[in-house]
Amino acid sequence: MQDTMAGHWWGMETAPIKPASQADAKSALSVLKDMAKGHDQISRLLASETPFKAFIVSAFALSPFLRDTGGSQPGILEQILTEPLQEFLTERVRRARDAWVPAEPGVALPDTEVMTRLRKAKRELAFAVALADLSRHFDGRETTRWLSEFAGAAVSATIDHLLLSGHQAGKLALKDVTAPSAGSGVVVLGMGKLGAFELNYSSDIDLVVFYDPQSGIVVDRDDASETFGRLLRRLIRILQERTGDGYVFRTDLRLRPDPGSTPLAIPVEAAMLYYESRGQNWERAAFIKARPVAGDVAAGDAFLKELTPFVFRKYLDYAAISDIHSIKRQIHAHKGHGEIAVKGHNIKLGRGGIREIEFFVQTQQLIAGGRMPELRLKATEPMLHALVKAGWIDETTADELVEAYWFLRDVEHRIQMVRDEQTHVLPETEAELKRIAFMLGFEDTASFSKALSKVLRTVERRYAQLFEQEAKLSSETGNLVFTGQRDDPDTLETLRKLGFQRPSDISHTIRTWHYGRYRATQSVEARERLTELTPQLLRVFGESRRADEALLRFDHFISGLPAGIQLFSLLGNNPRLLSLIVNIMSSAPRLAEIIAARPHVFDGMLDPGLLAELPTRDYLAPRIANFVAGARHYEEVLDRLRIIAAEQRFLIGIRLLTGSISGAQAGRAFTDLADLIIAAAVDAVLAEVRSVHGDFPGGRIVVVGMGKLGSHELTAGSDVDLILLYDYDDAAAESDGGKPLDPTRYFTRLTQRLIAALSAPTAEGVLYEVDMRLRPSGNKGPVATRINAFAKYQREEAWTWEHLALTRARCICGDDSLKKQADAIFAEVLGQKRDVAKISADVISMREMIDSEKPPSDIWDFKLIPGGLVDIEFIAQYLALIAPAKGVPPLAAGAHTADALKVLGGAMMNPNDVDTTMEALSLFTELSQIVRLCIEGEFDPKEAPAGLVDLVCRAGDYPDLKTLEADIKRLSKSVRRIFQSVVSA
Repeated sequence: MQDTMAGHWWGMETAPIKPASQADAKSALSVLKDMAKGHDQISRLLASETPFKAFIVSAFALSPFLRDTGGSQPGILEQILTEPLQEFLTERVRRARDAWVPAEPGVALPDTEVMTRLRKAKRELAFAVALADLSRHFDGRETTRWLSEFAGAAVSATIDHLLLSGHQAGKLALKDVTAPSAGSGVVVLGMGKLGAFELNYSSDIDLVVFYDPQSGIVVDRDDASETFGRLLRRLIRILQERTGDGYVFRTDLRLRPDPGSTPLAIPVEAAMLYYESRGQNWERAAFIKARPVAGDVAAGDAFLKELTPFVFRKYLDYAAISDIHSIKRQIHAHKGHGEIAVKGHNIKLGRGGIREIEFFVQTQQLIAGGRMPELRLKATEPMLHALVKAGWIDETTADELVEAYWFLRDVEHRIQMVRDEQTHVLPETEAELKRIAFMLGFEDTASFSKALSKVLRTVERRYAQLFEQEAKLSSETGNLVFTGQRDDPDTLETLRKLGFQRPSDISHTIRTWHYGRYRATQSVEARERLTELTPQLLRVFGESRRADEALLRFDHFISGLPAGIQLFSLLGNNPRLLSLIVNIMSSAPRLAEIIAARPHVFDGMLDPGLLAELPTRDYLAPRIANFVAGARHYEEVLDRLRIIAAEQRFLIGIRLLTGSISGAQAGRAFTDLADLIIAAAVDAVLAEVRSVHGDFPGGRIVVVGMGKLGSHELTAGSDVDLILLYDYDDAAAESDGGKPLDPTRYFTRLTQRLIAALSAPTAEGVLYEVDMRLRPSGNKGPVATRINAFAKYQREEAWTWEHLALTRARCICGDDSLKKQADAIFAEVLGQKRDVAKISADVISMREMIDSEKPPSDIWDFKLIPGGLVDIEFIAQYLALIAPAKGVPPLAAGAHTADALKVLGGAMMNPNDVDTTMEALSLFTELSQIVRLCIEGEFDPKEAPAGLVDLVCRAGDYPDLKTLEADIKRLSKSVRRIFQSVVSA
């Protein structure tokens, strides 16, 4: 058999991958058996005992995407088994490139026909490339090249189709309808990984489109912008809309000039004027990898040639290097130290990740590319070798980074091959991490984690060395004299150069330090340490926007310190800790105030593993238990809970601030912390009540978290919504203590004590503001509710809004048997088949009432804006209530909004609408978490600290506020439409 199949897949060497579980293997084999029906080559493969059969079973077991694709389209595997791989892939690229070609010259195909052709070719190519990659028949270089070749072909075909369509509609006058792009003056540039032929497996593609009005193809030049805008909106739909055949590529046009206020396509001259006069360093970095991928390639080459002086400046003064440092912030460079966690690590943006390697290369290209044309290559690996030849780095550094780059790209591809998702984040569960490890050929997760950690540490070390060298290049020299009563003129000039707007105020502040007016600077040794640290402090603070404001917050911080020697020594020897302090002072007044008011929270920042450890429940629980364990009496327990809660909230915030965890992860961490603190407070309150009033016979309680507490979505400033349910023996009349109470008073007293324990202000602050308005009958009802009364109320009296709230109910702590009862009530109530029309009307009415009574302050009110978080939460909760009536299994109460949208939205919504809503939820969550962490009150870009503006942009991966605002408007508008569509359905 193998002789007749020579040159094909049957006889090739395959990588030693294996299924992650027997269940997955059985499922894969079952799919393969179904595929064999009516397909001779698959039948032969199934009957064989070849390594390739074992490989296919393993690949299907490890990748639900491959298994589902093979199962639904067995003909793809049948063809792969009969054609040489290179021919198979070449043919799919050709089919994509010709997808626009009409049966009748000059008569454009319908968009739907082009979409079908492209999707079929993409599905077949993606399936084959994944198998080639997993089997190691391809390495990362070939995988990225084929994906990039296909993307270029797909974009070219779509552009040709759209130009021909415009010609047919009378909007354009093409020079040759058989070659629509030729001489069209339409410049389509592939940016980023597409431009460098480094596209990842489930990548977005970044495009920038310009047009030359002088090309003569636009019939009415006054309509050019609108004509091309319409065509590009169709381009996005053709490439990224999900149909029954899947999608081609998610397409991003946001790298164009000033995307918040410019059309999707702009004239070449306007683009050139923008880059020459207002172009940013991050845009220079982006254009390093740009190449024409479609349209008029000759015009694209000419445009890039003319743009070369902007991208690669002939001279680069040292002041510009500090601006290049800002690119580091814009592309999510992560600060931190110690071990790097594997689970949940972002392979692209995280510490030691792909982006750091790319930035390592691009920074040096920006600095030297103007003088050295040989450093203008697009792809990462060739550029690393070019840097060696040019003497910028040594060969060992290049070899290490090349090896690390392709290892990380392999990891990235496998993360994406699992379900064809554009993600770069490693799974957080052992089972899913095992899947990735096995796809890479590792024996277990431990060996994979060890190899990955080594690579990440290597990249991080090399990356850090690069910036140490650049800091030396860009350091300012000049007087820094703070003695005497008057300002030194040269010192003021130095401070201005360092970035301070009010040098005299800064000089006065530093003189205050040196005069020893604060407790932290009273000792000679402390002042000496601070004097040594001052130039470094000024340099680092000067690099932050609104440097004066940030340094004055630092001054407020040290003014409250009891001592300073240890801190100043640490900052002097730990640049990363200093950067972290600057980050807090320049962007997060709320955190800065916490440090100033409670300096002990700073101690947690000294833990070298802080940013590497995910603040999971398992991480937090022992720390809280150990801290509280030594307390001897009730008030001391509560004070210790306040201290540890404040510290851990602060440290979760630091992780969020630095980008080592996402907004969603922060929400879960803040919630896990609240769960543990509330549970500990309940234990303390129970013990205190029992000591006075005794036990109540058969008494059981459970605390139910509602709202964002219930759905694991708390922010740094959230209050907690609670309900306390109880039960007891009916035969019992009162508790058995020295001061017995009847059941109602007993459980009411217990609840009141719990509210006081959580929300009463003390010298150590407040644990949580408590809201109990979601209990039956709201503020008019008793603070504690017996379980049977709760059940009756939910079954017979509760309003629709109370049932909506119930979808987020979750038992936090208490008696296990009562938890089961409560969960059963939640399930029963949420499992009822409701009148969908009534629920729709109620939800619409509630949303209208919120709109009228609590209108959003502005577009930055992510919760209340039309199409904001309230709409998204309403969609999820509405779907939960109507699911049983629609024949969809209901989710358990307390589901995260994202999980509810994925599962219930996946069953009852348009897939595109689910994707859009999830995108909006992710963005608004990230933004809300950052804003709530950093400031009290609403976010106002005009008043916000400059560092916070940067953080808000970083949270959404946007280059500037205008671009972010445009996307918020786009997403909120879409979500409001989806809300109206779903809820009125």
